[in-house]
Amino acid sequence: MIQLTGVTKKFGDFTALDGVDLMIPKGTSFGLLGSNGAGKSTILRLLSGIYSAEGGSVTIDGENVFDNVKVKERVFFINDETIQFGGFTLKDLKNYYKGFYPNFSDELFEELRETVKLPLDKKTERFSKGMKRQAIVITGLACQTDYLLLDEAFDGLDPTMRIIVKRMLVDAMLDRQLTTVISSHNLKEINEVCDSVALLHQGKMLFNRDLDSVKGSIHKVQAAFNEEYTREDFEKYGILHYSRSQSIHYIIMEGTEEEIREKLSEKKPIVLDLIPLTLEEIFIYEMEGMGYDAGQLD
Repeated sequence: MIQLTGVTKKFGDFTALDGVDLMIPKGTSFGLLGSNGAGKSTILRLLSGIYSAEGGSVTIDGENVFDNVKVKERVFFINDETIQFGGFTLKDLKNYYKGFYPNFSDELFEELRETVKLPLDKKTERFSKGMKRQAIVITGLACQTDYLLLDEAFDGLDPTMRIIVKRMLVDAMLDRQLTTVISSHNLKEINEVCDSVALLHQGKMLFNRDLDSVKGSIHKVQAAFNEEYTREDFEKYGILHYSRSQSIHYIIMEGTEEEIREKLSEKKPIVLDLIPLTLEEIFIYEMEGMGYDAGQLD
């Protein structure tokens, strides 16, 4: 598994990560969310051994990553930039990575290349941004590592290619228990691909959750009552958000549906509906409940 314990990383006076703890089990598809500068890319570069931490430890299966060739052979990092190796053809790119990854599969590479229809002998500097992204994804999957790290994985891909690349990732996860760590600004994409997710903000880990538990632990309530109530009357339930339109109260609450209905039953509601929240709404309200400005995540 991947484990970060008390990790601190600085660049001059700027603290990119501040005492971050993170554990990612083997076979998991894990999402890293946060705004620019939150620390997502720094974590991926620590896990790939590009950076070393000033404090704490970064381990994969119990071994330190930095300057450890045996661990690095089991990790492939897909950068968010697409300008590397512009003078290489796709064939050159394949041969380059074959020299570093002993489990590289020519058969898998060709199968994936045929899927995305990329030319083998055309220089990648002449590829579109989306084609460059496809090229490095199929190369990374063909390396057959245990861990695949993707920084803004779907950036530059058109909707059709996003679906194809996601399917490739899911197939690899199912076929060989590939562990993927994906950073993204896009909550919808994380929701579609990942099992668990962590939210970073200004170098700190705000929360780290299993997605299914996240979705089942916070709800939007629409309710009407015979009595006259204000926000203060609901504060004891630990609400995250409250608003009102005429007789309808809109309340964001943590807890299961059963727990919420039981809590509000003492108010004797005449109408009580629970509405599913999007993942984006959940994170926004949780941020507000923790005292953060959710607008800073944009």
